[in-house]
Amino acid sequence: MQSGFRWSRIGLLVLVIGACYVAWQWPLLVRLYKVVTLYDEDKIVNNFLHMEDAFPTKVLQPSSNPQLLTPALAELPAQFEFDGHMLDTQAFLADSRTTGLIVLKDAQILYEHYWQGMSDDSTHMSFSLAKSFLSALIGIAVEEGAIGSIEEPVTRYAPELKGSGYDGVRIKDVLQMSSGVGFNEDYGDFFSDINRFSRTVALGQPFNEFATTLQREFEPGTYNQYVSIDTQVLGMVLVNATGKPLTEYLQEKIWQPAGMASQAYYLTDFTGMELALGA
Repeated sequence: MQSGFRWSRIGLLVLVIGACYVAWQWPLLVRLYKVVTLYDEDKIVNNFLHMEDAFPTKVLQPSSNPQLLTPALAELPAQFEFDGHMLDTQAFLADSRTTGLIVLKDAQILYEHYWQGMSDDSTHMSFSLAKSFLSALIGIAVEEGAIGSIEEPVTRYAPELKGSGYDGVRIKDVLQMSSGVGFNEDYGDFFSDINRFSRTVALGQPFNEFATTLQREFEPGTYNQYVSIDTQVLGMVLVNATGKPLTEYLQEKIWQPAGMASQAYYLTDFTGMELALGA
């Protein structure tokens, strides 16, 4: 009788400890689940619209002088030609599971429509669109003298990359994604580098440390290969060169003067470093 009571108490204690651990690690478990199911057909839209709910972020504030686009709405053509074939426009939008489409010309909105729960004020994961902002900021930093030249090695500004595949690689080569670093960007391969990095993001581990683990595969400047971590390396260079967080520098140099009317955000790791390769 006493033995059974003792085991019941032990079992209850194990359950309590387990429940406490789950509660303590719940944010981490949520992030892991979101990353693992990120591209699942029934979850992808909601995931892309609510990344900030699961990850730490830094916010870009709307410009104090927002520049609003003029509506001049028109209808989309019923069909369009692609690769020698006429395609039905609405069928294509449905088949491609489009969530939003806006057509701009001369600062006018010619067409704007949203589907699947998205609206004109939704915040949506931009992914590689953020790379264009980052490369523009590198150009600004060069123009203003914070970075001496794109011919300089990234290790001049990010010395923690010494000994990695980025050691001695020019900023120019990283901008052109010819860094020579070996990187598998196959999102369908669970063990690919990009998915390993995604799990780094989910665990909140330092983004920059991941870049230091990559090794060289090609001679820098000789082979163009899409490597998302190249942009994270540029973020490291920019932050160290300017002495400012990426969010702050983007706010100051582009978001405010360009008159951006909406708030935006970067996902960050637990050190506060932005996900430079895809906001």
